[in-house]
Amino acid sequence: MVKKESDAIMGLEIERKYLVKHDLWKALFKPQGVNYRQGYLLSDKEKTIRVRATDLHGFITIKGKTTGLSRLEYEYQIPLSEAIELLDTFTQNNIDKIRYKIDFEGKIWEIDVFSGANEGLIVAEIELESESEKYLIPEWVDTEVTHDKRYYNSNLSETPFKNW
Repeated sequence: MVKKESDAIMGLEIERKYLVKHDLWKALFKPQGVNYRQGYLLSDKEKTIRVRATDLHGFITIKGKTTGLSRLEYEYQIPLSEAIELLDTFTQNNIDKIRYKIDFEGKIWEIDVFSGANEGLIVAEIELESESEKYLIPEWVDTEVTHDKRYYNSNLSETPFKNW
């Protein structure tokens, strides 16, 4: 991602997504997680527009169509009060989760522990510099689900994990 003067993060997002082994995750020392609430203003196969609120910040994110492991992503910080108002007024079926960031072998893994309608789902994501980048997989990481669209957050808001 490239930081622009406008405080937008833009660039090419390249990530892989995995399920997490619950028993090993529970035993793992975890740093403090961050609460996320997110919803979608637009979600179709070509693009998504997401609003996200943490305890301290708000964000609006525009993502393009995924090709391979990559897609364009533009993210802007917005006032938290506006993020909450957008979530309350313009989105439905919001996703709630706690995100943990864990450094493993020099790469940051983001682990999302979902609640609400997606309770029981734990997903780990790793962002890469290129689609061919090599990396080590922690023992608590399980099956890759990068190409399984059911695990896209935008799809989890429409068809939650509890309904599978």
